[in-house]
Amino acid sequence: MSITTEASRTEASFTFRNLIATMTEQLDLSAELKKHFGFDSFKGNQEAIIRNILDGNDTFVLMPTGGGKSLCYQLPALIRPGTAIIISPLIALMKNQVDAMRGYSEENGIAHFLNSSLNKGAINQVREDVLAGRTKLLYVAPESLTKEENVAFLKQVRISFFAVDEAHCISEWGHDFRPEYRRIRPIINEIGNAPVIALTATATPKVQHDIQKNLGMLDAKVFKSSFNRTNLFYEVRPKVNATREIIKILKANSGKSAIIYCLSRKKVEELAEMLVVNGIKALPYHAGLDAATRAKNQDRFLMEDIDVICATIAFGMGIDKPDVRIVIHYDIPKSLEGYYQETGRAGRDGGEGRCITFYSYKDIQKLEKFMQGKPLAEQEIGKQLISETVAYAESAICRRKILLNYFGEKYEEDNCGACDNCLNPREQFEAKDAVLLLLEAVRELKEKFKAEHLVAFLTGKVTASVKAYKHHENELFGKGDEHDDKYWMAVIRQALVAGLISKEIENYGVIKIGEAAADFEAHPHSLMFTKDHEYDEADDEVTPSGGGTTALDTELFAILKNLRKQISARLKLPPFVIFQDPSLEAMATYYPVTMDELQNIPGVGAGKAAKYGKEFLAQIARHVEENEIERPMDMVVKTVANKSKNKIAIIQGIDRKIPLDELAESKGLTMEELIKELESIVYSGTKVNIDYFLEDTMDEDHIEDIFEYFKEAENDEIHIALDELGEDEYSENDVRLVRIKFISELGN
Repeated sequence: MSITTEASRTEASFTFRNLIATMTEQLDLSAELKKHFGFDSFKGNQEAIIRNILDGNDTFVLMPTGGGKSLCYQLPALIRPGTAIIISPLIALMKNQVDAMRGYSEENGIAHFLNSSLNKGAINQVREDVLAGRTKLLYVAPESLTKEENVAFLKQVRISFFAVDEAHCISEWGHDFRPEYRRIRPIINEIGNAPVIALTATATPKVQHDIQKNLGMLDAKVFKSSFNRTNLFYEVRPKVNATREIIKILKANSGKSAIIYCLSRKKVEELAEMLVVNGIKALPYHAGLDAATRAKNQDRFLMEDIDVICATIAFGMGIDKPDVRIVIHYDIPKSLEGYYQETGRAGRDGGEGRCITFYSYKDIQKLEKFMQGKPLAEQEIGKQLISETVAYAESAICRRKILLNYFGEKYEEDNCGACDNCLNPREQFEAKDAVLLLLEAVRELKEKFKAEHLVAFLTGKVTASVKAYKHHENELFGKGDEHDDKYWMAVIRQALVAGLISKEIENYGVIKIGEAAADFEAHPHSLMFTKDHEYDEADDEVTPSGGGTTALDTELFAILKNLRKQISARLKLPPFVIFQDPSLEAMATYYPVTMDELQNIPGVGAGKAAKYGKEFLAQIARHVEENEIERPMDMVVKTVANKSKNKIAIIQGIDRKIPLDELAESKGLTMEELIKELESIVYSGTKVNIDYFLEDTMDEDHIEDIFEYFKEAENDEIHIALDELGEDEYSENDVRLVRIKFISELGN
């Protein structure tokens, strides 16, 4: 090709783009908005974004949940000639959006999705509508986009543009990394050149850079809306009796829609069951449920048949329920991006939204444990993301300020008035000298190290990293040893928010000198920083089946023990004959004041309640009234049958995770006799956790197979189970032990 021909083509392309731009400028977008969607005006950057897409330019959209991202590609798709390809990660999200678009149009083929849920006939219908020009929006999963037959098909289609929704999935630093998203750009190149719009509700500067680099759109025009959701209230609470606290919150907000996020499917199921038992309309949602059940539970939440969804992070992406009033994190999320997106599902209509997170450092340790065995690079990324979450939870400065800073936005207000830290400010300390020392240390270490290394260096700890770089020989080593790690982490976190230091984008986590440092060092001035929170390490839940509890009213427990002693002296009976300690502990937790409530206490049957209960109820009622105690009303605790001393010893041994064979030997029992005792315990309503023993002695798949068998079985007869499962592969003791686990977890 000659240079002249190439130049003329470039000139023609430039002229064509100018022509499109001129036409776009003349287009009345407000009229198009009204015509297609019935809205009178655009929100925020929507109009500018849409014009940029219509001009044929690559576009990067960073817009918080509820900001109206979908419209940014829906309207230009309806206006531009051809079909827009919308790449989306969730089948449920695609279906919702396709249904919504069809609701706006008389043409049913206006929008389609192409994914693994379609049969051959449905796929043929989609292709027919697309090739006929009836379809303006075609939603595809990234996995579907990479299939050869779909690539071949899309090569025949006039494509208006590609929209990559939930674009943070491209980045390993994003909260929902999906490797298949990394293949999008090569596939786009193969299908044919067209403008690309990438959209996400959550992206730090690091993630934004990753997205643009991977999609080959570093020159794209970036539209960034503020991350500040002014209607949301942020709060972090210590994780002490979280379930009980959640029930209180939901009962105080009866009828309001709420989402509760848990990290494990098991906790989702347990919590949903506990809420239902306590009169709260709730359902579970997680990837372990079949698709029909998930869809049904989601629809019941959207249609307000239920108030609460207990979910893993599988729930909520693209779910357009504007009036969610409460988002609770039972478990701390793996990243601040995940946290921001999940809390962002509250108050999308601009109304009230409460975001409550329960935090315990034990949960952080669990998250770190989950990463073991993963590739080192993945572990390093996960560790950095978790450290940001810890910083958010433990910091006592404005939560809004921390969140916005994380996303590269500065929040200027001193007090947001809508987070727990601003409403209940903690003690401050003068940090001028500490910041000057910190900046000196960052420079001395050549701006090459992360916060943990800097803290070790300042406090004088010879860690493996410090030793490897011989930093313990540096004259600054240990200069800040009058303060502990917690102090220096607080200084680093707040220096980051103040712009005195920053984190490198390419090598995330490495501390650099910030833009505000030069002025501060030239003119040092007072800096008041806030002390971090110190969360007590405490067990999370009340244990209705007996044993210690963190919600125990110790004063009442002492009163009840004294009353029991008086009665036992009067009746000349040992105190445990009247009520055992676990029963008194449960009374001092749940405050029963009626005979019916007392009979729900572990170890208290109707006979014991009638014989001894009257005096105990009177004492509890007096204590509740005198101390103005808010009782955990309707918290039903299943009755636990009386246990022999041997049974109590067995339960205590299991609590201490003594191997069952050793426990049997110590009690002079055979393994079969111990299993029989355990069966008696769980069938009487007591919950025991023998997972530690099963995991050590049985294959994980065998445990799951037996557990799943009992889920479907008509009865729990062992001989029938062995016939079904195969006596050659499973022993009778194994089946009995997993049956104990099954009854304990699902029945007690």
